[in-house]
Amino acid sequence: MKVLVTGNAGFIGSFIAERLLERGDTVIGIDNLNDYYDVELKKARLKRLKNKYIFKQYKADISDPGVLDDILATGQPDRIIHLAAQAGVRYSLENPHAYIQANILGYMNLLEACRNHGTQHLVYASTSSVYGGNTHMPFSVSDNVDHPLSLYAATKKSNELMAHTYSHLFGIPTTGLRFFTVYGPWGRPDMALFQFTKKILAGEPIDVFNYGKHKRDFTYVDDIVEGVLRVLDIPPEAGAANSTAAAEPNSSSDTAAPKVPYKIFNIGSNNPVELLTYIEYLENALGVKATKNFLPMQAGDVPDTYADVDDLIAATGYKPDTSVELGVQKFVHWYKDYYA
Repeated sequence: MKVLVTGNAGFIGSFIAERLLERGDTVIGIDNLNDYYDVELKKARLKRLKNKYIFKQYKADISDPGVLDDILATGQPDRIIHLAAQAGVRYSLENPHAYIQANILGYMNLLEACRNHGTQHLVYASTSSVYGGNTHMPFSVSDNVDHPLSLYAATKKSNELMAHTYSHLFGIPTTGLRFFTVYGPWGRPDMALFQFTKKILAGEPIDVFNYGKHKRDFTYVDDIVEGVLRVLDIPPEAGAANSTAAAEPNSSSDTAAPKVPYKIFNIGSNNPVELLTYIEYLENALGVKATKNFLPMQAGDVPDTYADVDDLIAATGYKPDTSVELGVQKFVHWYKDYYA
């Protein structure tokens, strides 16, 4: 296939582009290389893709009018994996306009481009943050997600609703993937694992929020990539079992609503780990004990996440299975090599 990957200089996007190329697909990448975090890290990720199979890269911003229409008209991709977005829960408290620009306006441009160019399947990144303060565990795609705790989560919930609308009105097959705390080599410097590693090696204390008591469904990047590619290969059809999950949060089979080519899946390890255990795995991998600064919960954060991945398994036959301990070891190996 010919696949457009938005945000392909990002953490997850660069791995997905690499896997697509390795399996023989043609990849068209687009990324604005913004300075939310180290641009040189993004450029280093892109270098891994250069001169590898059939690859075309655009430096552009999807929120600019006409950009995506031009790229789709020229490249004519069969399917799209949309990962370009303003990420980060806490950053949304300080820079809310960045989230509306990238996650709402940019996403609107993408949907219109899909409508204009007959996209076979749009797979887009959502987030476990849409579950907000839900206490029912594990999180299911049929759970109510009407109470986001951050603007970031609200924009991602909006993306799911917008996709449903375009699937309903124009028959565009769309699949939203709720990612659960992705980590691994080439990760984002604003994520906890990256920050902890940097500070521990520098002999600095690390901030441990919620006194280390919250749990996360940490998901290794290779597991995310495998899930994304399997989902990409199975576009939803009209009548999909959970085609109305986003519009009717508590019902995955609302018979009163038209069945549209629309799906939502969780991608997580289905194995929550307490933050203090996560830090212990990191200490063991580094061979250094951390000095911990225990703090209360941050604004916009949630106590626990836990993915129900039964729908993903039923649809694709795949369940993420990389242990957190092994995943942390692989990150540390990459970190020491990259920053040697």
